[in-house]
Amino acid sequence: MSSTARGRRRLARRAAVTAAGVVAAGSVALAATGFGLDLTSGSEHSGSSTDLPPATATVDRQTLVDRQSETGDLGYGDTTSVSSRLGGTITGLASTGSIVRRGHALYHLDDSPVVLLYGSLPAYRALSPGTEGADVKQFERNLRALGYTGFAVDDEYTSATASAVKEWQNDLGLPETGTVDLGRAVYSEGAVRIDSHELGLGDAVQPGAAVLAYTGTSRAVTVDLDMNDQRLARRGRPVTVTLPNDKQVKGTISKVETVVDSSGDGNNGGGGGDGSNDPTTKIRVTISLDADKALSGFGDASVSVGFTASQRKNVLTVPVAALLALAEGGYGVQVVEGTTARIVAVETGMFADGRVEVTGKGLSQGMTVGVPA
Repeated sequence: MSSTARGRRRLARRAAVTAAGVVAAGSVALAATGFGLDLTSGSEHSGSSTDLPPATATVDRQTLVDRQSETGDLGYGDTTSVSSRLGGTITGLASTGSIVRRGHALYHLDDSPVVLLYGSLPAYRALSPGTEGADVKQFERNLRALGYTGFAVDDEYTSATASAVKEWQNDLGLPETGTVDLGRAVYSEGAVRIDSHELGLGDAVQPGAAVLAYTGTSRAVTVDLDMNDQRLARRGRPVTVTLPNDKQVKGTISKVETVVDSSGDGNNGGGGGDGSNDPTTKIRVTISLDADKALSGFGDASVSVGFTASQRKNVLTVPVAALLALAEGGYGVQVVEGTTARIVAVETGMFADGRVEVTGKGLSQGMTVGVPA
């Protein structure tokens, strides 16, 4: 059999092969049907125009970027519930949407304030002379920041601390005991925005009952990602947020956590069975925004978030549809040169925007490759 006949036979068999590329978590799944390709790397197959592919494309050198858009919620980030450690009747509540800062009341029980202080350690005991620990130092820092003096900021609650506390209690309209009762102060990392009320004025409160919920004071976007999108969730990575008016603002991923979604809303991308009430594990990403002015006029809203997982600079690329699955394993492309064609084995890299990074012996920018029907 002549080399031309063999070339035609190979091209006829290659025409029975189809390849599809799917981008999923940075990997590709390619399926081929038919008899496969008989690869002779770098060999040239001459033939008539009928042996050539129905369409062609160019090998380009470019930067590939792995981008993905997801829907997010514009708001103020996660909410934190405040439960009372004291019993009584609610006689005052900070209004929803208001900002509460250090030393001010979140709510009142029996006409006495429960105040906000700053710190990461939750209150877990009463403080009185002789008490020592990190919670004492945290409280004394707040007392000093509120303008009270005459004591050392350390981990020991002294009589001098108690004297300053009495002044503080007097200013709040509390009995001047010199002891900080458990439940009189609530700690947060900073100022808070009141998000909702769990109880109302006049409601009786038992210790442990939720009274209100708060958020941070800065606008933020939250996105719940599927677990196979972990590559997108990297703290400190920049993102682009498209607002409902199509204006874009820059943001930064500030928090990444794993959450269990038990809402059963069916938006988990799963199939088979009803699964409507099955909890799903998600990656919750919180995004801090760079431009608060652009957000004026927006309350809670749905936004589009553009993630960039990675990029490959200055690489050779071809359309995904140009990939051919080879009988010997791996992938190749059909290089077309005039009225002749040859198959070149390639290694694949990143997939993005319908194109794939390829490397192969003899492959260069500007070459023409076949795109099977």
